[in-house]
Amino acid sequence: MTIVEVQDLVKRYPSFELKNVSFSLESGRIAGFIGRNGAGKTTTIKSMLNMIHTDGGNVSYFGKSLKGNEAEIKKRIGYSTGTVSWYPRKRIRDIVDTVKRFYDSWDEAVYRKYLSYFSIDENKTPLELSEGMKVKVNLMLALSHRAEVLILDEPTSGLDPFSRNELLDVFSGLRNEGVSVFFSTHIISDIEKCADDIIYISGGEIRGALPKAEFVKRFSQGKESLEDTIVRLERSALNA
Repeated sequence: MTIVEVQDLVKRYPSFELKNVSFSLESGRIAGFIGRNGAGKTTTIKSMLNMIHTDGGNVSYFGKSLKGNEAEIKKRIGYSTGTVSWYPRKRIRDIVDTVKRFYDSWDEAVYRKYLSYFSIDENKTPLELSEGMKVKVNLMLALSHRAEVLILDEPTSGLDPFSRNELLDVFSGLRNEGVSVFFSTHIISDIEKCADDIIYISGGEIRGALPKAEFVKRFSQGKESLEDTIVRLERSALNA
């Protein structure tokens, strides 16, 4: 079942343009949003969440347009960036007390579960945490109100290989619970490990949005790895 529909998103900057970006996300699937730095991943995600003004297009969740239904929709989705940058001197416990007031669906048991799973000390402040632990705090907050869709911008950035694998295992568990996970990354091995679908963006345009097996079948040559395929496609785009 289609749970998120992105249609013809356009965003123009003086030196960059998001060009009619369209794709959909299905319930209970993990979609990896892959592209090099500067390809348009963060601009797309911010457009999907109405965090920036777009020049065209529409985004709908659960069959409802984000325009006019933003407050209702955002209670049902979770968003996380790669770092925590707010309240750097507040204890994690105090940050949580503020955040959970915005969600009727906040689940204290789920919060405690991920607090323990990620080994987070809620008496520390963000200033006292490593970059990897900051990522885990932000993801814990997104997970604790039982979001039906998770939209994650570079969630594995700053994580060591063990913590990255741990996080990807969390994604797989959420998929089994029917949650849709959409995460951007430039780390192709993360896509290979857990993604069901690949959405590939280059130069502000979607070059492919397919189930992983179909993506490989359509774009790979010979016995290329997925990384080799993406690198070749990028080189072709640069030379076009």
